[in-house]
Amino acid sequence: MTIIALGINHKSAPVNLREKVAFSPDKLAHALQSCPQYTGAKQVVILSTCNRTEVYIKAKQPEDADKLCQWLADFHQTDYEIINQHSYVKHGDNAINHLMRVACGLDSLIIGEPQILGQVKQAYTESKNAGKISAEFEKLFQSTFSIAKKVRTDTEIGANAVSVAFAAVQLAKQIFSKLTHSNVLLIGAGETIELVAKHLVDAEAKSITVANRTLSRASKLAQGLNGTAITISQIPEHLAQADIVISSTASSLPLIGRGTVATALKTRKHKPMLLIDLAVPRDIEHEVGELDDAYLYTVDDLQNIVEQNVANREVAAQQAEHMISKMVISYGSWQQHYQNVDLIKNYREKAEQTRDDALQRALRQIDDGIAPDEAMKELAFKLTQAMLHGPTKALQQASKLPDDNNLNFLAKALGLQGTVKRETGKE
Repeated sequence: MTIIALGINHKSAPVNLREKVAFSPDKLAHALQSCPQYTGAKQVVILSTCNRTEVYIKAKQPEDADKLCQWLADFHQTDYEIINQHSYVKHGDNAINHLMRVACGLDSLIIGEPQILGQVKQAYTESKNAGKISAEFEKLFQSTFSIAKKVRTDTEIGANAVSVAFAAVQLAKQIFSKLTHSNVLLIGAGETIELVAKHLVDAEAKSITVANRTLSRASKLAQGLNGTAITISQIPEHLAQADIVISSTASSLPLIGRGTVATALKTRKHKPMLLIDLAVPRDIEHEVGELDDAYLYTVDDLQNIVEQNVANREVAAQQAEHMISKMVISYGSWQQHYQNVDLIKNYREKAEQTRDDALQRALRQIDDGIAPDEAMKELAFKLTQAMLHGPTKALQQASKLPDDNNLNFLAKALGLQGTVKRETGKE
């Protein structure tokens, strides 16, 4: 048995492929049932964010990673070779280390961003609710949450916290210098947009309009910003007033097309408009970037801002890596103990089953008229044979090995006296 992690992220695949393999909330429940059926895994957790899709399973063998890749391709109706080319696979301790690095924000587009821990927790909760987490994954994810909290508390990884949301506002500030004269349209009302809004308030944006499918959610967010709330359908009539558009929804189809933006730019007399699409799949059609005076950026385009923050977090990241390595070792020790306990439990259950079977056979023989002493003799014989079969076979196999260590270990475990020393012939 081994833990396998299969993933596609911002470093391994372009945004268009990440869009294809993203799990929307309505597909996740089905995926959590489908994956075990295809791969044979009993424990499954699926993490799907703007920048990554990762599937963690407890597999019977390392080769099951290929089944997992095939399942991911089939589920999203995508070519297997493309998935295989742009994905990464990690096994055992490497998979555990990767999960903990992800939860600590060390593998994020912006190192140390805090949202990913909440997303990992949500993935764990969804899987647990679906009945796809047992003891080993429970311990693994609790250990992951523990080290992520410790890293954020004991290092500077969270100092001057940055995120994709923060990077988006930083990009806007780089382009417009100051946001005090900029009207901003936010599309969506989820966690990412809430963070964007917070940073916009800190940057003293002139005005903020929030568009969302549910007007009540948009109103709730806008109220705290002293802003305006509209529905998604009202975007075309408000777009011309926006200098900056930042979008992050869970829509499976683009919300803003080339024609809508072209009309808005004409109304604006081609005053420049910055559009930042943080969604996967995209909220804004790629063709919008072809328009003059429309400057479209996706999450992939935030790399320059990311690089500026990497240098400031290298020391904290190194400290975090060391802490994670220790936690991986700790989990490995627990896992070994758990598996040993499980092995002992299985061994005892097998012995008890053998005893019960032999006893029931003896009782049936007595009921059938066989003398009790004869039944007891056969019972003793059967139990002795069953008890000796496994150890005898193990001793025979160990005796064929050139090293006596295994043979001596078995002899000691079976309570046999003496040490085996085989003579070696000399020519």
